Amino acid sequence: MPNSSEDQSAGQEPFQYGGQAVIEGVMMRGPQRMAVAVRRPEKGIVIHSEAAVSPSERPAFLRLPFIRGSVALYDSLKLGIGALIFSANQAAAAEDEELTRGEVALSMGIALAFAIGIFIVLPTVLIHFLKAYIESSLALNTLEGLVRLLLLVGYIAAIARIPDIQRVFEYHGAEHKVIHAYESGVSLSPEAAREFPPLHPRCGTSFLLFVALVSVFLYSFFGWPHVLERIAVRLLLLPIVAGAAYEVIKLAGRSDNPAVRFASVPGLWLQKLTTREPDDGQLEVAICALQAVLDPARRAEAEAAKRY
Repeated sequence: MPNSSEDQSAGQEPFQYGGQAVIEGVMMRGPQRMAVAVRRPEKGIVIHSEAAVSPSERPAFLRLPFIRGSVALYDSLKLGIGALIFSANQAAAAEDEELTRGEVALSMGIALAFAIGIFIVLPTVLIHFLKAYIESSLALNTLEGLVRLLLLVGYIAAIARIPDIQRVFEYHGAEHKVIHAYESGVSLSPEAAREFPPLHPRCGTSFLLFVALVSVFLYSFFGWPHVLERIAVRLLLLPIVAGAAYEVIKLAGRSDNPAVRFASVPGLWLQKLTTREPDDGQLEVAICALQAVLDPARRAEAEAAKRY
């Protein structure tokens, strides 16, 4: 989910392009639109595009540091779920099937409950049994964070062995390569994008790692209360944790500071689990998604560079 570009209005930060991999496709987000490009079973590329709220159009308080991170996360989840539904229906169309809203809601509910149970409830319950041996709340919170991180890495490593997930990870790599190509100012073509790495410092995988690390710091301020109180605190603090992690990942994406670059290395390592080298067809899909969200002037520039 990297995001970056040189688009900039007066007095505003450059807009940060980015997106995510979906089933046999890629979703990209621009300043005014989102687009998802999916390769159909018959090898054609289908593109869906719709208007998206620009960050610069939101109320000023929603653009404040730390607050904007929670807003961006909600926005990404909303657009990402829509893109996943579109891509899933494209795959199901070959079998004359289509997901209903009820099926989507049920799937998302189960996934959310699973995520909360595995990555929030389970770590704090497991470390609870060590309280009799460890008095320091800082040590307990640190151990909980370590368990959460190990569960995250283990989960990603496990699903990465599934063939269908490997395909999604290839499109993830295609998304990163195309964003790299665009940011570098080269032509948007599979041949040019192929030369870039499939890792990106602003990836959502790195964001998850920063969330795990930031949570250890913030949770430590609340000591080690009863297990139900801990679970409640962790759920209530999620927007703050996400906001803080968002600021870190934005800094990592636009800073050349050696210390910041060094801090980004663990996230890049973790991306080795969530990305694969894409083929030219997958790069072509990612390029179609990005071109669909570029403003008309930049889209013309990209097409001219591609022809050249």
